[in-house]
Amino acid sequence: MTSLRVLALAAALAAGGCASLQGDFDAHLQSPAEPVRDCAQWYRAVDQAVDEAGVPDAQYRRVNGFPYFRVDRPLSALRERAGRSEAALQAYAERMLELDLEARRHELENLPRASVDALPGMGRDLTRGYALRRTRECGRLLREIDLAKPQARGALLALSTVQDDYSSGLRAVGLYWLIRLPFASGVRRWEKEMLAAFRGEAPAGGSVTRVRYAPPAVATLSREMVAGILDRARFDPLGQPSLTDREFYAIATTYAPSFDVAIAADYDRFGVMRWLRDAEAPAVDASEPAVYVQPAYTRYAGQVLLQMVYTIWFAERPAQGSIDILAGRLDGIVWRVTLAPDGEPLLYDSMHPCGCFHQFFPTPLARPREAPDRLEEWAFIAQALPRIEHGQRPVVSIASGTHYIDRVTLVRGQDSVVRYAFYPYDELRSLPRLDGGKRSAFGPDGLVAGTQRTERFFYWPMGIASAGAMRQWGRHATAFVGRRHFDDADLIERRFKLAIPERAQ
Repeated sequence: MTSLRVLALAAALAAGGCASLQGDFDAHLQSPAEPVRDCAQWYRAVDQAVDEAGVPDAQYRRVNGFPYFRVDRPLSALRERAGRSEAALQAYAERMLELDLEARRHELENLPRASVDALPGMGRDLTRGYALRRTRECGRLLREIDLAKPQARGALLALSTVQDDYSSGLRAVGLYWLIRLPFASGVRRWEKEMLAAFRGEAPAGGSVTRVRYAPPAVATLSREMVAGILDRARFDPLGQPSLTDREFYAIATTYAPSFDVAIAADYDRFGVMRWLRDAEAPAVDASEPAVYVQPAYTRYAGQVLLQMVYTIWFAERPAQGSIDILAGRLDGIVWRVTLAPDGEPLLYDSMHPCGCFHQFFPTPLARPREAPDRLEEWAFIAQALPRIEHGQRPVVSIASGTHYIDRVTLVRGQDSVVRYAFYPYDELRSLPRLDGGKRSAFGPDGLVAGTQRTERFFYWPMGIASAGAMRQWGRHATAFVGRRHFDDADLIERRFKLAIPERAQ
């Protein structure tokens, strides 16, 4: 089936609704083949148990009619490429199956033991690992059956989309098109304040001290080695790099930043996230400086570019006065680098885990494009950087209290004896509890409970649920004026013209 035919079928199915697809899954539930029937019942039981226990993982979106598939924005953006060939479609389906298994692993870990035991065929003598293996086997079985049907192939492309994290209803009720005018003015005012901070001296003096945290002291990769790893994307049907865990951590170490933090109190010390007894929100243990790392992907001119994402967490954003609508539990910095296929950094960007304060730090290889709407939050460039040479890495300077980035410099070598440790970002999706169970740092809505800000009462007309609350990856709306997500597949392409080396194109 050609790409155009697949996409045409996808569009028809999207317009025609999902009833027939739900009917296909109902057919699995009534299948005369016992393995098929048992697998369909297994998925229905697991979903019901997870929903009833309130432990759904919100990082990826479920695909309606295909309970064994999930999708995120970067993968959804590859739908057209997936329709071009059998190999690409199979690779697309395999990636969605992997995302579902990843999410279900955390959901099963967070599910109360009694709920696990109550699943079909389970009991105290069977482990959560067994439940995950059964999920994997059932997913592969149902996938092979469904993808043998042309209608299901088109449906897969039609339904593997991710809705944005803006509420059009809230915007309509809140008169967004009128209210956006003063909001845009407030955004421009904040941008001017940040530019002034970047031009000034780094905060110092008084009781504030500065501590620099360097990456783990391990060997890094040469640009040639990174390029060799990324070059494997040429042989992937979807054009996406595939990394082993060892390769990922080697690349993460190679491009890891140092963090230079102004510290006035414990709220300026970042660390590892832990659940304390009877706590509403996870706490930060600053005795162990921790950076949570993960890979991400963006698209540019048909290429899939690898990104490395580094997240640090602070215990709180303290109030800056008697009234501070931005203050609350937990705060942090998310720092991301986008790599060219030859391993050279193209640009950096950052935000806080609430999706707030999105800033870009382009190198000369990334030239900004003009915003289509002068009011829209498009691409605030806080500071331009020079080309990053091999062996150089950024030093991210962070202010006390607000945890705003106020400067980025470059350094070579090990610049501090104080080091942080790497933690997989995925660990946040299933953290140990003192009672022996596990719980995600994030709720079913992707928000961290207990981190809500007073600003939500004022900013809701912008359409963002609980503005200011900390959020899970994949749930970061980063603009009040306009629509923008930190993981939009075309985020970089729409805002910058990249000078990617010709040999990599």
